[in-house]
Amino acid sequence: MKKVFKILLWIVIAAIFVGTFVFLYLNSRPEKTTYAIISPEYGDIERTTVLTGKIEPRDEINIKPQISGIITEINVEPGDIVKEGDVIARIKVIPEASQLSSAMSRVESAKISLEDAKNKFERNRTLFEKKVISREEFETSETTYQQARRELEAANDSYAIVKDGVSRYNASESNTLVRATIGGLILDVPVKVGTSVIQANTFNDGTTVATIADMSNLIFKGKVDETEVGQIAVGMPMAISIGALPGLTPTARIEYIAPKGTEENGANTFEIKAALEADSISGLRAGYSANATVTISNSAGVLTIPEGVVEFAGDSTFVYLLTDSVPDQQFRRTPVTTGSSDGINIEVKSGIESTARLRGEIIKK
Repeated sequence: MKKVFKILLWIVIAAIFVGTFVFLYLNSRPEKTTYAIISPEYGDIERTTVLTGKIEPRDEINIKPQISGIITEINVEPGDIVKEGDVIARIKVIPEASQLSSAMSRVESAKISLEDAKNKFERNRTLFEKKVISREEFETSETTYQQARRELEAANDSYAIVKDGVSRYNASESNTLVRATIGGLILDVPVKVGTSVIQANTFNDGTTVATIADMSNLIFKGKVDETEVGQIAVGMPMAISIGALPGLTPTARIEYIAPKGTEENGANTFEIKAALEADSISGLRAGYSANATVTISNSAGVLTIPEGVVEFAGDSTFVYLLTDSVPDQQFRRTPVTTGSSDGINIEVKSGIESTARLRGEIIKK
């Protein structure tokens, strides 16, 4: 019995030894790597760049008052359509005390001058009828009298303008009426009745009463990175996509590229403007965020391979060409000349044929 037990023990020890040897041998062998095989194909390579920006009216005008005062009437609200010359608001003038006092003083002086001229004119008329003075002297006094009357009328009108902002002779063109300077859509009315407004001057831009834009003439305004600005040109078409309106795809054409860049977050960007086609702007609003896709280059019917199989080394590019697959895959590093890329596939101009078989991703080890 003991002899049998010893034999079994030695058998187990021998099995463990052999198993350990086999395990170590298998793990000491080099790993075998298998790669996917890629074949070139003929196709189109389109390189595009995407610009971010907004939809804006080409002409957006801030309407400002010509005098300072208080808004007493507003005739429009955002969304209204106006024509050039339409009255947007009315202003009540709050005159300055010094200007009002000066205007009143001018009126009083004009009254005194008129009274004096009138007395002289009436006296000279009597003397002229009695042939005491000459006609020339009489006519001079009459002219002076008429001038004094005109001066009083002008003084009264100036007083009315200072006090009420309205001329007695041209009330319809009064500065108290804020009018649209262009026809278009009212985008914003940032004031209310009772708001104090001031006119534009050297020290102040003035209060904006309303903002008007011509919504029939829209542009895309965006920015392009300095690495791509040299590859786009005025006149190139672009496709617009608007996040708020996924079903709308306006078209546009570049009409302006800024000659000078601006630095943003450490990168230089250049402003781009593109005119939207008139038949594709229906339903658009000012301020929509938008992306514009510009086709930089387009190569049709060229030999292409996945960009991931290309090895880039400085200014050179290489692929690994399959030379043998038995017993193991064998590859040769081969230089190629590449062209356009769309980020997924890349054009191969020379170095391989369409029948070539190239090393791709690792399948297993």
